[in-house]
Amino acid sequence: MPDQLKLDKNIKQLKQFTITFKFFFQAFWRTILAWILIVTFIVIAVHYGVDKSVIGGSVVIIGIVSNAFIGLLNILSLVPLIGPIVVKVLALPFFWLINALGYFASILAIKKGYSKDVINYRILTIVLLIGIAIGFVLGKIF
Repeated sequence: MPDQLKLDKNIKQLKQFTITFKFFFQAFWRTILAWILIVTFIVIAVHYGVDKSVIGGSVVIIGIVSNAFIGLLNILSLVPLIGPIVVKVLALPFFWLINALGYFASILAIKKGYSKDVINYRILTIVLLIGIAIGFVLGKIF
């Protein structure tokens, strides 16, 4: 019988820390709606052949105005143990600085005609950033 009481107590504690679908939707309906609109816009724009830079710029503007990016990070931070750490990594200014420098270097290299080298360079930059993120997460866990 004491095992049953312990199990009931554990289930009660677990229910306190779980989130229902209804509560999740009530808390994040704006973010969900913003991302549905963004994805719908991207699909329709690609279907009609809109220029990719126009699509990218529009998504950035819509995401900033509607706080869709921040909402996505909030939803990601709900993942136990790893979520908050990943959000910290994505918020690191150093992470964004390296990525921005990679894009500026890519623009300069493309203008000089090194488009094939840019692909290799961007792959290396993305691998470096993913490595930094994984290293940060593993360092915080262990």
